[in-house]
Amino acid sequence: MSEPGTPAEVDEELTSEIDDAGHRAARTVELGRRGFYIAVFIVVLLVAQALPWVGDHAGYQVLQGQGGGIPQLFAATSTGIGVLAGAVALVTRRWWIAWCCAAGGWFASVDGLLAVWSQQSAHASGAAGGGPGIGLIIAWVATIVLATMWMRTAFSRS
Repeated sequence: MSEPGTPAEVDEELTSEIDDAGHRAARTVELGRRGFYIAVFIVVLLVAQALPWVGDHAGYQVLQGQGGGIPQLFAATSTGIGVLAGAVALVTRRWWIAWCCAAGGWFASVDGLLAVWSQQSAHASGAAGGGPGIGLIIAWVATIVLATMWMRTAFSRS
C-alpha cells in the first residue's frame, strides 16, 4: 500500500483531471435527441440513392457519372457530406466535424437546387432528364434538413 500524497498534491492531481475532462468536453457536442433524427435523415438520404434521380437513373448511378454533371456533383456532395461526414460526426461527436457537416450541408443544398433546376430545364440543352426524379427531390430535402440540424448542433456548443 502506498501512502497518499500530501493534500496539495492530491488537490493538484484532481484539478488536472478536472481540467482534462473540461478540455475533452469542450471539443465535443451533445447530440441528444437530435442525433437520432440526424441518423434517420442519413438513412433517408441513403434510401433516396436507390430511387430515380435523372430519367431512369437512380442516385447511385448518377453518383457513378450517369445523368449529367450537376446532378453528379449533388450526388457526390450529399453522399460525402450528408452520409459519410455525418456518420463520422455522429460517432465522434467532434465539434469541428459538426461545423464541417453544417457548412458542407448548405453547400450540398445549393448543389441540390441546381441539380433540380438542371432537370427542369434539361430540354433546352439536350441533357438527360425530363424533370427531377422523386429520389432527387427526397435527397435535396433530406440534405436541407441535415444541414439545418448540423447548424443547430454546431451552434449549441456551450
